[in-house]
Amino acid sequence: MPRSNSSRIKPPALRPGDTIGIIAPASNLKRSELDAGCEALRVVGYKPFYFDSILERDLYFAGSLERRIRELAEMFARPDVQAILCARGGYGANYLLQALDLDAIRSSPKIFIGYSDITTLLTYFVDAGGLVTFHGPMAAKDWARADGVDAASWQAALGGAAAWELKLGADSGASGLIEGAAEGILYGGCLSILVASLGTPYEIKTDGTILFLEDLAAKPYQVDRMLMQLKLAGKLDGVRGIIFGEMIDCVQNAKQGYTLQEVVLRIVGELGVPVAYGLRSGHVTAGNITLPFGVRAGLTVGGGVVGLKILEAAVTAA
Repeated sequence: MPRSNSSRIKPPALRPGDTIGIIAPASNLKRSELDAGCEALRVVGYKPFYFDSILERDLYFAGSLERRIRELAEMFARPDVQAILCARGGYGANYLLQALDLDAIRSSPKIFIGYSDITTLLTYFVDAGGLVTFHGPMAAKDWARADGVDAASWQAALGGAAAWELKLGADSGASGLIEGAAEGILYGGCLSILVASLGTPYEIKTDGTILFLEDLAAKPYQVDRMLMQLKLAGKLDGVRGIIFGEMIDCVQNAKQGYTLQEVVLRIVGELGVPVAYGLRSGHVTAGNITLPFGVRAGLTVGGGVVGLKILEAAVTAA
C-alpha cells in the first residue's frame, strides 16, 4: 500500500492579493527575466516580493551560500509572505541542505514551488520535513513568458481544490506506454537531480509513489544510465506508477533509429506498473503544469488517454 499520508503538513492556500516571496537558491539570474516574471504575477493578482540581494553573483551561484540560506529562511519566517516561488534552477540547491532548519520551516509551512535543480529541496521537504511541495513554474523562467504557465493546474493545486484531474489526451502531448491504473503518493522531479541524491543522507524515498521523472537535454543513453541507477539502487521496486515529462531535447541526433520511449521501456517495461510519457511539468515547451508532491494521486493509462487525478487537497484553507 502507498505510504501513510496522515501526518503530511500542508501549507495555507494561495489567494488573489497574496504576497509571493521570490528566492534564488541555486544559479544566478537576469534582472530582465525577474522583472518580466514579477509583472506577470502582478497581472494575475499577486504581490511579488524579493530581497535586492537576489541579484548577487558568486561564480555561477546567486550569491554566497550564506545569502541563499538566509533568503530562504527569512521568506519562511516572514508572516507577510504566503508562498515561496523559486526564480530559477540551474545548480546549487544541494549546498543548502546541511544548513536548513526543518523545525522552523515546519512551524511556518508555506507553498514552495520550483523544478529542475530545485528538485533537491522539493524532495527533501517532502521526505524529511513531511511537507507538501509543488513542482511547477518559476518566476524568471515560465512566468517570464506569455505561454509559460498552465493556469488551471496552478489554481487547482495552490487554491485548494479537494480533487482534480489532468486528462491528458493526444492534444496534450502525453501518451501511454503501459496501460493500467494505480494509486500512490505523487513525487519526483528532475531525473538527474533525483539520481544525484543516491548514496547521500538525502536519498530519495520512492516506495509507494506515482513517480514523476523529467529532464532536459540528456542523451538517450544518459537517461538509460540514470534509470538503471535508480533500478539497481532499488528505487523502482516499490513504485506504483511512472510518468515521464516532456523530455525536451533528449536525443542523440536527428537521425537516431529509435525513440526515447523505446529506451525507457527497456528499464521500466517489466515493473508491472502503468507508465505514461509527455506530461508537461518542469522543463517544457509551454504551459508548465503545477504538480503537488506528497499528496495521494491516481494514474490511469488506457484507451489512448492518460489521466492523473489528485485525490486530496494539497493545501489547507487560507
